[in-house]
Amino acid sequence: MKHIRFYLALPIINCLLFLSCSKTPKSALASTADTTKTTATIKYIDTLADNVAMKHNGILATTTDFTRIKAMVAAGTEPWNSAWAKLIANSHAQSSYTPSPTVLLIRGGNTPEQAQPDNYPNAMNDVAAAYQLAIRWQVTGDTQFADRAILILNAWAATCTAVSGDPNVDLTAIYGAQFAIAGEMMRSYTGWKPADFAAYQQWMLKVFYSEENLYLTTHKGACWQLYWSSWDLCNLQSIMAIGILTDKRALYNQAVNYLQHGIGNGNLVLAINNVFTGANTGLAQMEESGRDQGHCTLDIALLGAIFQIAWNQGDDFFSWDDNLYLKACEYEAKYNVANLDVPFVNYNYYNCSTTVTQTVVSSDSRGTIRPMWEIAYNHYVKIKGLTATYTQLGASTTRPEGGGGDYGPNSGGFDQLGEGTLLYALP
Repeated sequence: MKHIRFYLALPIINCLLFLSCSKTPKSALASTADTTKTTATIKYIDTLADNVAMKHNGILATTTDFTRIKAMVAAGTEPWNSAWAKLIANSHAQSSYTPSPTVLLIRGGNTPEQAQPDNYPNAMNDVAAAYQLAIRWQVTGDTQFADRAILILNAWAATCTAVSGDPNVDLTAIYGAQFAIAGEMMRSYTGWKPADFAAYQQWMLKVFYSEENLYLTTHKGACWQLYWSSWDLCNLQSIMAIGILTDKRALYNQAVNYLQHGIGNGNLVLAINNVFTGANTGLAQMEESGRDQGHCTLDIALLGAIFQIAWNQGDDFFSWDDNLYLKACEYEAKYNVANLDVPFVNYNYYNCSTTVTQTVVSSDSRGTIRPMWEIAYNHYVKIKGLTATYTQLGASTTRPEGGGGDYGPNSGGFDQLGEGTLLYALP
């Protein structure tokens, strides 16, 4: 994600809110934020009571997935074989990897809010390493990889006390989600001491969730339209993952409700804000389509991870609102992968003082490559049996998907954990 700097003159509202959700989906914001479409009937996903335990079968990849992966890698079957080779060649996936935890995780440094410089690359590299090492352990059973993953996770939990920075601090939610996912993947490892795992859970709540909840429930005192959908989505992904890691369904419910009823642009009908009909049936425009394609593709990556997390908990957002996400994927892949024209409906972006009308789809960063297509392609085509012409093209042209370290040294290459071909490709 690009580093964006802006300053808010409005006061920060100190509000930490745990939602209590019954079987009927409700939100603390729902009464003022319901964005139900008038042109379609949306079947909302119900939330379970807060005391219902989360499923601990992985967050992004399950034990069933790893049974398949092990068999395919052992047999040298493509595309899993090439994906495995790409993973084990990554410098982050080595048992010799040395972490560099920081006391403050800073994104938005060298600013009035935080005089110290940015150091978030430490987190993005270390959590990518922990995740890749966790995969190597899951596939091979070799404890050298598990031990190194645990060393990384424990080092951060023992060292890092807070996130800090200007408003960009809320983008540290990207790493919050990734730390939660890596932690859950290592949950079953007997070499992770119960006391250390408990400390890790509390670290996730204290350092990441507290900031993410503040952002999501207040938007730091700014107007709700200021923050683009990618900001909401990276925080929602993290809250959802932390809820699973810490077995706090109230957090998971908070994210599920916000996706459907939230007032900000992370609400799905705001994040994917126009569904086309007629000659353009099957395409859907995104809230950031007039901004740039780097952030649009980030939205696709974040939504894919969010929906995969929910799917593994028994909630099907992939089918939500007549496969809305598939239509957004097709739109983005048609424009960025197939390099074809797509329709655009004017979008009014309100920055809290003025409204800027975007009239064309942005060509800025067109063709951005992220490891993001495998989740959508395999779910819609292999599981649901649907047609996904451009999404399939995206998957085929980026195989095998790698992870952090395979897409350059900047933050955009680490915005998603990746390794999608290995984890999600289906026969």
